[in-house]
Amino acid sequence: MSDILLKVTDLVTEFSIRGKQVPAVRGVSIDVKKGKTLVVLGESGSGKSVMLRSIMRILPKDTVTSGQVLYNGEELLHKSEKSMQRIRGNQISMVFQDSLSALDPLYRVGAQIGESMRDHGTAPRNTIRGKVIELLSKVGIPSPETRMRAYPFEMSGGMRQRSVIGMSLANTPQLLLADEPTTALDVTIQAQILTLFKKIQQEYGMTVILVTHDIGVAIEMADEIAVMYAGKIVEFGDVRQVLGTPSHPYTKGLIEATPRPGQRGALTAIPGQPPTIANMPAGCAFVDRCRWAMDRCRHEQPEITSLGGGHHFACHLNADTITHVPEHSLL
Repeated sequence: MSDILLKVTDLVTEFSIRGKQVPAVRGVSIDVKKGKTLVVLGESGSGKSVMLRSIMRILPKDTVTSGQVLYNGEELLHKSEKSMQRIRGNQISMVFQDSLSALDPLYRVGAQIGESMRDHGTAPRNTIRGKVIELLSKVGIPSPETRMRAYPFEMSGGMRQRSVIGMSLANTPQLLLADEPTTALDVTIQAQILTLFKKIQQEYGMTVILVTHDIGVAIEMADEIAVMYAGKIVEFGDVRQVLGTPSHPYTKGLIEATPRPGQRGALTAIPGQPPTIANMPAGCAFVDRCRWAMDRCRHEQPEITSLGGGHHFACHLNADTITHVPEHSLL
């Protein structure tokens, strides 16, 4: 029996901009193992959130133009909208980045959580109220009987995010997609939410894909990491491989720009800006920001190369060159 819950192969997602089809996700392939956490790491605009929305099929029709998304061996991209409605919020749930936008301001929080159970028929109607109270308590909301009657604007950001997490757990999904769930929270609340995620994953045995631009979050949460840049996966491996022995120049740049305890002096920022999806280079998308760029990088896109032990990267640097690149590690 396979230990892969979700297998994404050559996923391409395009948007129409001024009559031109522009790719935001460019041939992404990932395997997500059952019961594990895959962290997708990269700057804003890398295509991380678009990839999650492509998997959930919540983008405009015909936006996902090619590829394959297998969940438990079933192809999601070819399913009808009615079939996807039975899967969303039931077998696969999503925690969105902005909890205030994720919740309907016109309905009480408890009613919104209960709606998911009612729509999917996962709990008898006369037990829903008790299950909502139980969920709110489980995600650390005090006085859940009172809080379930609150509207979203009456809650703090941390309380709203906990409520959204509770809603995502309402039907005990196998796969949880978390789109930067701690971005708008202060560091204390962020730490609490990450602890909550780990507790929930252990209790429910869920598989998690967590999107972030924060390496600290990746260290805390990841079993495996996919580093994403300009719509492509540029490095993949377990957390110790990617952050302990990084091989792609972009991964190294992210690590160099991350503060360490006791560090003195200025951080080394990655120069320049990521390319826009409407103006991608012919070769490697990182070429204008890479200190090790070669002439072939401008004209030829690098292929994924195995470094052994499940560690892969997409770069024209060969194994000999990599050994001469200064080591950077956060582990």
